[in-house]
Amino acid sequence: MGWRHVLFANWPVDPAVVEPHLPEALALDTRDGKAWLSVVPFTNIDVRPRRLPSGVGIPLPELNLRTYVTHDGAPGVYFFSLDADGLLAVLGARLFHYLPYYYASIDLRGENGRIRFTNRRRHPGARPVRFDATYGPVGDRYTGEPDTLAAFLTARYRYYTEAPDGTLRYATIDHEPWPLYDAAVEIETNTLFRANGFSTPESDPVHFYSPGVETTASGSKRTK
Repeated sequence: MGWRHVLFANWPVDPAVVEPHLPEALALDTRDGKAWLSVVPFTNIDVRPRRLPSGVGIPLPELNLRTYVTHDGAPGVYFFSLDADGLLAVLGARLFHYLPYYYASIDLRGENGRIRFTNRRRHPGARPVRFDATYGPVGDRYTGEPDTLAAFLTARYRYYTEAPDGTLRYATIDHEPWPLYDAAVEIETNTLFRANGFSTPESDPVHFYSPGVETTASGSKRTK
């Protein structure tokens, strides 16, 4: 699959805000004493099994809320929720990857060199989510060098999730380093924090934009 028009909107928060929401097997990953909550809108393109040729996959716009964790020293991300505009994809991700996906109506379109992204969660029985934002790149392109905040927040090649039986699982992600830009961002509506049991952070967010990468993901595996 390919990830396109990716916004990383990142808020530093006190670790005590995030730790109670994590599975016991995961350790919160912090930088300069802060945990981070990140809202990430983007679109998947050409989502398909590896054995199928390119061009036959489906598009899948998505919005997620995540934080940064480690397990036995291996860094990764932990998703609190993922909204996606594809009912079958949502059901498949819940069933086979144990990810907290929710069905949503998402519209993503280009406007004057920027991206307009709107999300309305439609999942039966789930807490409602509304998200409206406009974002785009500013300045010159760069990559997140090692030991920088940009690398800490974007260079993550594993995600962890908890299965219904309480076991911790993970999958690995493979792609080239993110091409990054600083981002100009206007968020008009964002109820994603509240829907996941967080107060909206009072800290100033750090934003990055990426035009995207080509990506492959492993199947879900049980941690040892």
